Amino acid sequence: LTIDHSIASLSFFSEIRTSELIMKSVVSPLSASLLFFPVFTLLVPGLGLAQEEAWILEDHYQKSEHRIEMRDGVQLYTVVYTPKNRSRDYPIMLNRTCYSCRPYGTKDYPSRIGPSEIMEKEGYIFVKQDVRGRWMSGGRFDNMRPHVPGEEGIDESSDTYDTIEWLLNHLDGHNSKVGMWGISYPGFYTAAALPEAHPALAASSPQAPISDFFFDDFHHHGAYLLSYFMATPVFGYQHDGPTQEPWYSRIEPKTEDGYKFYMDLGPLSNASKYYGKDNFFWQQLADHPNYDEFWQARSILPHLKGIDHAVMTVGGWFDAEDLYGPLNIYRKVEENNPEAFNILVMGPWSHGDWARDRPTQMVGNIVFGEKISEFYQREIEAPFFRHFLKNTGQPPKFEALVFDTGRKTWDAFAEWPPQDAKTEKFYLRSDERLSLKLADSKDAEATEYLSDPNEPVPYSEDIKIVFTPRKYMTDDQRFAERRPDVIEFQTEPLPEDLTLAGELLAQLFVSTTGTDADWVVKVIDVYPDDEPNDPLTPEHIRLGGYQMMVRSEVMRGRFRNSYEHPQAFTPGEPTEVTLPLQDVYHTFKAGHRVMIQIQSTWFPLIDRNPQTFVDNIFRATQDDFQKATHRVFHSRSYPSSIQFKRLP
Repeated sequence: LTIDHSIASLSFFSEIRTSELIMKSVVSPLSASLLFFPVFTLLVPGLGLAQEEAWILEDHYQKSEHRIEMRDGVQLYTVVYTPKNRSRDYPIMLNRTCYSCRPYGTKDYPSRIGPSEIMEKEGYIFVKQDVRGRWMSGGRFDNMRPHVPGEEGIDESSDTYDTIEWLLNHLDGHNSKVGMWGISYPGFYTAAALPEAHPALAASSPQAPISDFFFDDFHHHGAYLLSYFMATPVFGYQHDGPTQEPWYSRIEPKTEDGYKFYMDLGPLSNASKYYGKDNFFWQQLADHPNYDEFWQARSILPHLKGIDHAVMTVGGWFDAEDLYGPLNIYRKVEENNPEAFNILVMGPWSHGDWARDRPTQMVGNIVFGEKISEFYQREIEAPFFRHFLKNTGQPPKFEALVFDTGRKTWDAFAEWPPQDAKTEKFYLRSDERLSLKLADSKDAEATEYLSDPNEPVPYSEDIKIVFTPRKYMTDDQRFAERRPDVIEFQTEPLPEDLTLAGELLAQLFVSTTGTDADWVVKVIDVYPDDEPNDPLTPEHIRLGGYQMMVRSEVMRGRFRNSYEHPQAFTPGEPTEVTLPLQDVYHTFKAGHRVMIQIQSTWFPLIDRNPQTFVDNIFRATQDDFQKATHRVFHSRSYPSSIQFKRLP
């Protein structure tokens, strides 16, 4: 009972590799959680709650509402939850959101006020705030408000600074230390407070943070994510003043078939039937199809400098919304602030799963383990804030804690990507082969397919319209393999495990009979035909021969040389297209195959490329959409490949 919990929480890491300080987990997340649960319950100073007693927020926290004035006079609605146990001082935990601090009123409480129930029981002063222009706050809303260096500008950093200053001066019972956390858009607000931060800000955790709207959420490498069309109203309308009720309305489709709904919509130029001039965000999307100054100014990445407090960035390997954000925010903080305490946690989660209380972690049809989110909350997140805000225990001993989505275990590394990961390439070969060797004289020059934007490849077998898609990130790709406009290349069954750790880069040599094209690349783990089902595998799914998507990405071909200045293809001319696929940490087990699928439509996940070069696809008409024959080369002269980092 006297063992320091933060030390105990990391004791499951052992087995240091000789090539670098890499610690591997030797017990499962489930056993780790069970091992430390009794110690945690008895050691952490709580609020007088017995273990078996139901946790009721109202019994332990006092709610108060405030309007905090910013330096330009705008007032931001802020709600404070203060522990009723006043026997000690508490750190402040701040969460800023555009999604509402509801329920409003001092007598009504939400189901959750902190990152986890664990931290709520420990005791913090939790503060939530509606950002300017949203819900009960004043001012005008701006999506991904640009950072303005210096004291004169108004941005999310200055609003956070002014909020913290007010809290320190007006709240009783705090210990003068502040932490921040947030998931998704609130993750951006956490990251946006990193530059020019208030001196009292001691620990920040951007979680699934948006970093740049041209690469997160609404765009991927220049392709518009049509699957976010339904989300546009949430971010596209201003309101006249503070309000407790939604001031925007969502589209109510007359069909549940998403493929049909978006095909019936036709070109994006028809979207005015749903979004008019009053939807400022849709107008911004349509008016700025390229990575121009408008989008560049909204990226937080260039401003992540001068950071001197602890940062823990958290993301999910299967986050369909924000995978670019956490990986690149971690990298930029590391690159620009080498002395800062900066760590990365990447788990087998979709968007925000780590904050959910689920006994089993699944993404789509794939089971990754038991108590994984609880393990993170108890053994990683709570100790991080406890150390830096309460001076209790030790900081995490890893640089990167990452989940192997093939072996389904946690590993800790001294840096990310791991230093001893070796860069190699899989080369596309004729006869649908994927090989570590370059093509030889017997190989065919290219594989071709006819791409018809009026008969696009579906991204999933599911047809139901969803607000934002998620489960497709691990979907079985056998349905796509059967399409004539999807080409695939795969290895023989692997003789031994193959672990990929770090960035993937598709280097394609292609041509088209059109003047524009999209290039979708999918990295797939092909299970053996005799793979047994997990007990929790959905009844209609068979894992034998399952083609699990491990990573996928799209490049709008016009942006192959510059996101700012699009360029047409010359019909028939071999052209290089380089597509970053984001990081992975995945072991392809012995007996499995590695497959690469390539296609040019992915509907309605992304909008359709007309395959005719136009100035602005948002303004394209139906006549612009044309069939085209695409070729992917795999000769010695044009060696298309997938570059990866491999652990020895």
